[in-house]
Amino acid sequence: MAAAIQKITVEVPSDLLERAQKATGEGVTSTVREGLRVLASRHAQRELTKHRGKVKFTLDLGALREDR
Repeated sequence: MAAAIQKITVEVPSDLLERAQKATGEGVTSTVREGLRVLASRHAQRELTKHRGKVKFTLDLGALREDR
């Protein structure tokens, strides 16, 4: 199932867009998509770090090896 596509119009400073496109080596659409992916990823990482030290689990290396 493909994700829904939403067309948007956005005003951005030209120098920022230029620098971002230079960094990605891509056009406007690909650059904006990459920027949104990076932002979403950064948010997810921050959320995960909130759980650091709070989640306890144990690993049984023998059981993991048998699962192969």
